[in-house]
Amino acid sequence: MKESLNVFGEPLKECSNSPKTGFFRNGCCDTSDEDVGSHTVCVIMTEDFLKYSTSVGNDLSTPMPAMGFPGLNPGDNWCLCAPRWQQAYEAGSAPKVLLSATHQGALEYVDLENLKNFAVDIN
Repeated sequence: MKESLNVFGEPLKECSNSPKTGFFRNGCCDTSDEDVGSHTVCVIMTEDFLKYSTSVGNDLSTPMPAMGFPGLNPGDNWCLCAPRWQQAYEAGSAPKVLLSATHQGALEYVDLENLKNFAVDIN
């Protein structure tokens, strides 16, 4: 796998190790050709987004121990699929974003300016 870069072309920062996130469950929003969902946007979960995600068929709140998934709570960081972030953005329910930990691959699905409007790690 080549070096993972964030949306600014800099080395990708960690998104979360508690809970452990990322397509590779390495704490980073790394991606590869196998990651068909593009788990590339590092977000901070909100109650609004979690409700929205459940309403469109992706319950991220309920733990699934058999799958090693703890369930997410507001305030948790998570590598979200870029198309899902875009969908939530269009619905007015997008969560906040950590751009330094968002993989540049997200830009295939999401406009950088939209991400910047939800970023917590830029001025």
